[in-house]
Amino acid sequence: MRTEIRAGAHEAVITVYSTPDCHLCADALDHLRALRAELQFELRERDITRDEELHRAYFERIPVVMLDGEELCEYFVNEQTLRERLESRT
Repeated sequence: MRTEIRAGAHEAVITVYSTPDCHLCADALDHLRALRAELQFELRERDITRDEELHRAYFERIPVVMLDGEELCEYFVNEQTLRERLESRT
Protein backbone atom coordinates (compact mmCIF):
# COMPACT_ATOMS: atom_id res chain seq x y z
CA MET A 1 0.00 0.00 0.00
CA ARG A 2 1.38 3.41 -0.96
CA THR A 3 0.35 6.67 0.65
CA GLU A 4 0.15 9.43 -1.93
CA ILE A 5 0.61 13.07 -0.99
CA ARG A 6 -1.73 15.37 -2.91
CA ALA A 7 -0.26 18.19 -4.94
CA GLY A 8 -0.06 21.27 -2.77
CA ALA A 9 -0.07 19.30 0.47
CA HIS A 10 3.06 19.57 2.53
CA GLU A 11 5.17 16.49 2.93
CA ALA A 12 4.87 14.83 6.32
CA VAL A 13 7.84 15.31 8.63
CA ILE A 14 8.95 12.46 10.86
CA THR A 15 11.36 13.58 13.58
CA VAL A 16 13.31 11.07 15.66
CA TYR A 17 14.74 12.24 18.97
CA SER A 18 17.79 10.10 19.64
CA THR A 19 21.36 9.89 20.90
CA PRO A 20 24.55 8.52 19.38
CA ASP A 21 25.38 4.93 20.34
CA CYS A 22 21.73 4.05 21.02
CA HIS A 23 20.90 0.72 19.39
CA LEU A 24 17.13 1.30 19.65
CA CYS A 25 17.59 4.67 17.94
CA ALA A 26 19.64 3.11 15.15
CA ASP A 27 17.00 0.40 14.67
CA ALA A 28 14.18 2.98 14.53
CA LEU A 29 16.07 5.13 12.03
CA ASP A 30 16.86 2.12 9.84
CA HIS A 31 13.19 1.09 9.89
CA LEU A 32 12.04 4.60 8.98
CA ARG A 33 14.61 4.96 6.20
CA ALA A 34 13.30 1.72 4.70
CA LEU A 35 9.71 3.04 4.79
CA ARG A 36 10.47 6.58 3.61
CA ALA A 37 10.29 5.97 -0.16
CA GLU A 38 7.03 4.05 0.12
CA LEU A 39 5.26 6.37 2.57
CA GLN A 40 6.72 9.67 1.34
CA PHE A 41 7.84 11.62 4.37
CA GLU A 42 10.78 13.78 5.29
CA LEU A 43 12.96 12.21 7.98
CA ARG A 44 14.78 14.36 10.53
CA GLU A 45 16.98 13.26 13.40
CA ARG A 46 17.52 15.34 16.54
CA ASP A 47 20.43 14.46 18.80
CA ILE A 48 19.15 15.22 22.29
CA THR A 49 22.69 15.36 23.72
CA ARG A 50 23.17 18.67 21.88
CA ASP A 51 20.24 20.41 23.59
CA GLU A 52 19.75 20.42 27.37
CA GLU A 53 15.99 20.95 27.12
CA LEU A 54 15.55 18.03 24.72
CA HIS A 55 17.83 15.90 26.86
CA ARG A 56 15.69 16.54 29.95
CA ALA A 57 12.49 15.85 28.02
CA TYR A 58 13.51 12.64 26.25
CA PHE A 59 16.63 11.11 27.82
CA GLU A 60 14.84 8.07 29.34
CA ARG A 61 12.42 7.55 26.43
CA ILE A 62 14.55 7.50 23.27
CA PRO A 63 13.96 7.06 20.51
CA VAL A 64 10.84 9.20 20.38
CA VAL A 65 9.19 9.40 16.96
CA MET A 66 7.03 12.38 16.05
CA LEU A 67 4.84 13.10 13.01
CA ASP A 68 4.54 16.81 12.30
CA GLY A 69 5.29 17.57 15.95
CA GLU A 70 2.87 15.02 17.43
CA GLU A 71 4.33 12.08 19.32
CA LEU A 72 3.62 8.73 17.69
CA CYS A 73 5.78 6.26 19.56
CA GLU A 74 8.78 5.74 21.78
CA TYR A 75 11.45 3.02 21.98
CA PHE A 76 10.26 1.31 18.76
CA VAL A 77 8.59 2.33 15.50
CA ASN A 78 4.98 1.19 15.42
CA GLU A 79 4.60 0.75 11.68
CA GLN A 80 0.83 0.25 11.78
CA THR A 81 0.30 3.50 13.70
CA LEU A 82 2.68 5.33 11.37
CA ARG A 83 0.84 4.09 8.27
CA GLU A 84 -2.58 4.95 9.72
CA ARG A 85 -1.53 8.46 10.68
CA LEU A 86 0.10 9.17 7.33
CA GLU A 87 -2.93 7.84 5.46
CA SER A 88 -5.28 9.99 7.54
CA ARG A 89 -3.36 13.11 6.42
CA THR A 90 -4.36 12.66 2.77
